[in-house]
Amino acid sequence: MALLEIKNFTFSYPQSTPALKDISFSVEKGDFIGITGPTGAGKTTLACCLNGIIPHFQGGKLKGRIDLQGVSIFERSTAQISRLVGSVFQDPEAQIISTEVEQELAFGPENLGFPPKEIERRISEALELVGITKLRYRPTVNLSGGEKQRVAIAAALAMLPEILLLDEPTSELDPVGTEEIFQVLSHLNREHGITILMIEQKTEQLAAYANRLLVLNDGAVALEGEPWQVFARMDELKEIGVRIPPVTQLAGMLGGHDKYSLPLTVEQCRVFLERMLWRQI
Repeated sequence: MALLEIKNFTFSYPQSTPALKDISFSVEKGDFIGITGPTGAGKTTLACCLNGIIPHFQGGKLKGRIDLQGVSIFERSTAQISRLVGSVFQDPEAQIISTEVEQELAFGPENLGFPPKEIERRISEALELVGITKLRYRPTVNLSGGEKQRVAIAAALAMLPEILLLDEPTSELDPVGTEEIFQVLSHLNREHGITILMIEQKTEQLAAYANRLLVLNDGAVALEGEPWQVFARMDELKEIGVRIPPVTQLAGMLGGHDKYSLPLTVEQCRVFLERMLWRQI
């Protein structure tokens, strides 16, 4: 049984055309799935359906199913959903509500009534997982953007969720901060088996870290597959308006590759160019 399964799901906001149209895909435990697409494609609406904001706080018309551990997510309470799906949003400033890092991580478990010893264990483990133990007693106002995003991720992990759902968490970070967040997520996924669902426009990083990609366009799944399968369809991506990793575009212009050897990262492109040069000698 899939950890999360979306079956022919359609959603419309009140007095509006469908924001999501006949969406279907499944998430297995341990997946790192990247979700991308142009502005207005329905990415954030999908996130809101997966973490319970829709329909518990935002109404509308829905059709189809979203099953979390075999049970409809719409039959679960928000407290039940929060224990299974941890959410991290674009702007950590809007998500962090406490004045100190430790308090921020304690907020969720305390509200669910966990005993103090369990809360302490969860805080310590989450800080260590994200690599910010040294920030435990720091005022949140003094943190950098990247540190605040790590705190937001740690706060979500303190709930011990089955899925970590992130909606463009690097949109306000510089390249160094972006790479740090992706490395943290990769570590959580590969070393600790945490399932990642990440909405992101930075396709270079998605190509390098995700094991599957979904491209949304006009509320529907336009493309789905492993990163090399998706980025091999460059003409379709350009038409949709999705950024193609520069190294992949370069390889496409140079030719001499098939879909299996299409480079997605700088290192893969280096190997690709070396092979091309050797063939020319």
